Amino acid sequence: MSAIRTEAYCQAAREGMADPVLQKALSGFQHRVAPATAQRYRRHPEGPQVRQMAHAIRMHAVEHLDTLLPRLADGILARGGQVYFAADAQAAVAYGLAVARRRGVRQVVKGKSMVTEEIGLNEAFQDAGIAVVETDLGEYILQLAGETPSHIIAPAIHKTRKEVGRLFAEKLGIPYSEDPPTLTQAARAALRTQFLSADMGVSGCNLACAETGHITTVSNEGNIRMSTTLPKVHIAFMGMERVVARLADHALLFRLLSNAAAAQKMAGYISYIGGPRADFQADGPEEFHLVIVDNGRSRILADPEFREILCCIRCAACLNVCPVYGKIGGHAYGYAYSGPVGAVVTALLVGLDRAKHLFFGETLCGACKEACPVEIDLPRLLLALRHRWAEGRADDLFRGGGDRLEALVMRLWGELARRPNLYQGARHLAVAGQQMLPAEEGRITRLPPPLHGWTQARDLPRLARRRFVQRWAAEQARGEGGR
Repeated sequence: MSAIRTEAYCQAAREGMADPVLQKALSGFQHRVAPATAQRYRRHPEGPQVRQMAHAIRMHAVEHLDTLLPRLADGILARGGQVYFAADAQAAVAYGLAVARRRGVRQVVKGKSMVTEEIGLNEAFQDAGIAVVETDLGEYILQLAGETPSHIIAPAIHKTRKEVGRLFAEKLGIPYSEDPPTLTQAARAALRTQFLSADMGVSGCNLACAETGHITTVSNEGNIRMSTTLPKVHIAFMGMERVVARLADHALLFRLLSNAAAAQKMAGYISYIGGPRADFQADGPEEFHLVIVDNGRSRILADPEFREILCCIRCAACLNVCPVYGKIGGHAYGYAYSGPVGAVVTALLVGLDRAKHLFFGETLCGACKEACPVEIDLPRLLLALRHRWAEGRADDLFRGGGDRLEALVMRLWGELARRPNLYQGARHLAVAGQQMLPAEEGRITRLPPPLHGWTQARDLPRLARRRFVQRWAAEQARGEGGR
C-alpha cells in the first residue's frame, strides 16, 4: 500500500500555507476552473436535474455491484482477457508482479491512475527491479522530481514553469527553457523512446460498463493510449466501485466528468478496452488483464451511512472549490486522495484514528456538494465521520478511539447542566476568573492550555456579568413600569 502520512496533516498544512508558490497556483486554478465548471453545469440539455440523474446512476451501480462486476468479468473473459479480483493492495500488487515476472518484463509505461497510487504499485515494481515510467505529463514531471501528486487531475499544480525547466534541464539534458510548448516537446521526445521499448503497459480505469464488458479511460493526452496499445501486455487496475450498468450511462457521466474536472464539454480521448488484440486488429496487446481492487471498499459498501462515497468518479471538482484544499494543497492529506473526497475516502480506507485530522480539518461550508457532478453529500459524510470517531470504539476501523479528555469534559458539562445551583456557582467562578486572562477591548486574547487553540486565530468575548434571564427580567420589569 502507498505510504500513509496522514498523522503529519497539521504540520504539512502549515507548510503548505507558508508556501507562496503553492498559494498562487491553487488560488489561480480555483478561480479559473470553479466558475467555469458551474457555468458548464447550467448548459446541460437535461437541465438542473442532470446531476441528480448522475447520482441515481452511480448509486444504482454501487448497490448492484454483486451482479454488475460478474457481468463485466464475463464480457472481458469472452474476448480472451483475464480478470483478477484483488482483496487488498498486497494481492493486487502481487498479481501485477506475477504477470510481469512470467513475461520477463523489465520496463513498464504507465498511464495516470489513482488506484495504483493507492496500492503503491510503482514502488513495488521498482523494488523488484522493474523500471516504471509515468506517461501523463504531470505525473512524469513529479516522477522526475521524486514527488507525489498534489491534485487528482492536475498532479503537478504546485510546480512552476521555472521549476519544470530546471528539472528537465537536469534530468533530460536539454537546454533550460520556461516555454511550455518546448518543455512538452522535450517530454514527448523522451517518452516516445520509453513507449517503443516497454514490455508492459499499466493503466487505471475511469469507468467500466457491465453491459458491454469494457473498461474506459478518459484523458486529455494521447499518451495513455500508447501505454495500452503498444506494449505486449496491458494490465488495468480499477477500484471495484468504478462500474455502471449500461453503455448509455457513460455518455452522461463522461460529460459531467469533463465539466467537473476541467470545465470542458468533453475530454480529448475516451478509449473503450475489452480484451487483448483480436486477429483482425493491427494494434493492441497480446495479453489484457483487469485487476479489480477491493482494498476496503467492501467494508464501505456494507455501511449504509458511508456507501454514497463509492459514487465518486474522481473528477476533483470538490478540490477545485474547497477553501481548505485551496490553502494547504494536496500533499497535506498524506495519501493518494486529497481535498474533501480525500478526507472521507482516506479515513474509510486507513482508519479514523489515523486520518481524524483530515475530516476535522474541513469547514463543512457545502461548496464541495454544490460542485460535485454526482451530488455526493460530502458535508454529511464528514459529519458522520466525526460522530463515529467521537463514539470511540477502537475495535472497529470505522470508529476512532475518541478523545478521552473531550469525553470527560462533556460528562462534567452534563452534570453541571442537570444541576442549576452547581451550574450558577461554576459560572460565577468563571466570570471572576476571566479577569485574570489577557484581554483587549473587552475580548479575551489568549486562553490557557488546553484551551489555547480557541484563541490562536480569534479573540473570545468575555462572559457577561449578568445572565440573560436576569437581563430579560429587568427589561420586562422596565416595560411593565412604563405602562
